[in-house]
Amino acid sequence: MAHIDLGLDERAHPGINGPMRFRPETAKPLNELAETLLRAPHPTLTPGERELIAAYVSGLNECRFCCASHSAFAAAQLPSGMRLVDQVRADPATAEVSDKLRALLEIASAVQRSGRDVTAELVKAARVAGATDLEIHDTVLIAAAFCMFNRYVDGLGTLAPEDPGVYEQTAEHIVRYGYGTS
Repeated sequence: MAHIDLGLDERAHPGINGPMRFRPETAKPLNELAETLLRAPHPTLTPGERELIAAYVSGLNECRFCCASHSAFAAAQLPSGMRLVDQVRADPATAEVSDKLRALLEIASAVQRSGRDVTAELVKAARVAGATDLEIHDTVLIAAAFCMFNRYVDGLGTLAPEDPGVYEQTAEHIVRYGYGTS
């Protein structure tokens, strides 16, 4: 049970969904942020790659709901599916991703620890691997936003379903309709 009374059945609205329904006026800009960061047209990073960054950061933050959700969302949009998500979550250094994405994941990991851990060396390495300033910017923003989302979910003690099918079903909806849709 969440730390506060959200006035709803948490099993029907687990994780971030309960607080979003509790405060629709704050849900709107949060959903718009997620939609922009993860699904809006991007010249080079796919929605699956951006979701993978969100899942990776959520895993580092040990946010079960966000990690499971965004892992499912990434898997639904990546050709290698959950196999690749699991590889990245286990060890990005050996995962079957491009050098550019690996360097961006290193930046995301640094942001998760502290924004100050993003060094000129990490940025240079990402550029050498082919990352653009836009990709570096968006990686930092995705990682920072997911630190906030993770703390929102865990700070309220919301329910994280154990059944992976719940996340897969939600992934179908998100991929098709986007964030902030019922």
